[in-house]
Amino acid sequence: MPKSKLSNTELVSLHIQNLPKEIQPAVEYLRQIILSVDVEISEHIKWNSPSFYYSGQMKDFDPKEYKRDILVMNLRKDKIMCVLPTGMDLFNNTEILEGNYTDGRRIINFSNLEDIKRKEVMLTEVIKEWLSLIEK
Repeated sequence: MPKSKLSNTELVSLHIQNLPKEIQPAVEYLRQIILSVDVEISEHIKWNSPSFYYSGQMKDFDPKEYKRDILVMNLRKDKIMCVLPTGMDLFNNTEILEGNYTDGRRIINFSNLEDIKRKEVMLTEVIKEWLSLIEK
């Protein structure tokens, strides 16, 4: 299969455009929050969803540890679930971080655009803390 000539950003934009109309504004708003936290946050489609990762220099690690992955969206009709594959490493903002999974992930659930706006500051703080834990 030939590789797409679209950039990762274009692929994410296209993915969002193909979502149900009622969820598009919330997903786009969430996307902009995440990307605005740091210039070394990049996006792509992973597991058929918008995903965000650290694009800067890091110490070598086992790819199965998902240390580069910040957040993967899991989009459902009634909520936007954001999976942080290494979220158990985070200490702050447990108010919005849910779950205690043995694989180390944590979840942030959003019900709609207004809920995202209510939790925006906490989400930003979670991402900043995640970035502070990167082994460079």
